[in-house]
Amino acid sequence: MSSAAVFTIVLALASCTADATPPASGDPAGTSLVIGVADEPASLDPVLGYAPLGAAQIFDGLVEHQAAGTLRPVLATALPQPSSDGRSWTVDLRDDVSFTDGSALDAAAVVATYRRVLEPGAPLRDRFWMLGAVTAVDQDTVRFDLKQACAYFPDLLVLGIRAGTPDAPVGTGPYKVADWQRGKRLVLTANKAYFGTRPAITTVTVEFLPDDEVRAQRMRDGKLDGVGLPARLAAPFAAIDGLTVVEHSSADLRAVTFSDRGPTADPAVRLALNLAVDRQAVIGSALAGEGTPVSLPMPPALAEFTEPGARIDYDLVRAQFLLDAAGWVLGSDGVRAKGPTRASFTIGYPVADVVSRDLVAAFAAAAKRIGIAVTARPTALTEPLVDPRLIAFGDPFDPDPALYPVLHPAGGDLAKALDAERATTDPAQRAVAFRALQRAYQAAPTMAVLVAPRHSYVMRQNWNGYQPVVDATGTDHTWGAWWNLSSWTPR
Repeated sequence: MSSAAVFTIVLALASCTADATPPASGDPAGTSLVIGVADEPASLDPVLGYAPLGAAQIFDGLVEHQAAGTLRPVLATALPQPSSDGRSWTVDLRDDVSFTDGSALDAAAVVATYRRVLEPGAPLRDRFWMLGAVTAVDQDTVRFDLKQACAYFPDLLVLGIRAGTPDAPVGTGPYKVADWQRGKRLVLTANKAYFGTRPAITTVTVEFLPDDEVRAQRMRDGKLDGVGLPARLAAPFAAIDGLTVVEHSSADLRAVTFSDRGPTADPAVRLALNLAVDRQAVIGSALAGEGTPVSLPMPPALAEFTEPGARIDYDLVRAQFLLDAAGWVLGSDGVRAKGPTRASFTIGYPVADVVSRDLVAAFAAAAKRIGIAVTARPTALTEPLVDPRLIAFGDPFDPDPALYPVLHPAGGDLAKALDAERATTDPAQRAVAFRALQRAYQAAPTMAVLVAPRHSYVMRQNWNGYQPVVDATGTDHTWGAWWNLSSWTPR
């Protein structure tokens, strides 16, 4: 009998469970583990964007995030200390750390990493917009000088510190790279010279499987020990002995962007599309109930910055009224037009992404109810980004890194609010600015924010140490369920 047939029987007999297959690695001692992820990094270089939240496993940062969102020192001896004006931060380094090539960690290595960030055109240059210079005070001390004080600057110091050439992933982390077959897998092995507690799981194999259905099938076939899946595909695994399904809250906002040309250039169309979406129904149809309805570009996970009561509610009557008043006339084919402009457009979304596919389908159905025709177009990751499209954005630690690049280009009150929050380090004043941003967006939305999905993971119950965190966007191997993998132990 095929594995698919066996799985069908499991679903049909809800009161029954099936024996879990052995670990995918074939290692009964539990010292090896295989996980499947959707996203493969283009590079293993932190300066090129690898593991932006830290938890890179093969690299350590000066600090690292903890499950509760706090920071703890890693390569630093203590948390970074600011000057009285917040324009300078000093970090003292540990003196017992070496890279996997045998060279010692020192201030020069830290300075070299961050100076690459500051190079013109560097991928993270905008993320480190506040950083003016980095200097080695002495062999074990580094100073960061900022162009202006920044409230969340310490969160950025999770950036992995590396040695060697850009092509060689030489770090100080609990793991090192044993093999990387692009498009297939990345194999990590324990760093025997690690200065911290050495991992009990000595080999981690990461399989890159962008197709959601393929990842689910690999898990059914016993080829994986853990996998991130859309909620609809993950839920049935809870009926299988030896497996567990966990859900993470997220700062992962999904939104449809608008174009400055065609029908979505009209503010009335933009607001009407927002009003036409029943977000709670979208969660049911596209996310199997695992998500939070969100209509403004602020993740609910960052509650301290959320404007209470601000939202764009589902109101089909108002949406239709706005379009009528703006001159969008309903045609005999059920699609509106304004002069020569037809109320129709295409939305691109990542191919083989089940959640994106279902979200676009739900949005298209909502648009159809008010006379706007939306066509879904799956796009390859290599295709150029064209609006309108479905995007994912959000940061679990601070709103600015995700919101500024998405909303500041719109100008007006949105840009003013973002400039105001960057101009202060006072948490209360920043909250005021972010709340002003949400009120301005509510009146004139620049996209259609839909939901914040909860992220689902299926894991074999062979290890201890899993800790939930608030997820970011994406489903790679450096965050989510796997962020503290190096501290897991076999049961």
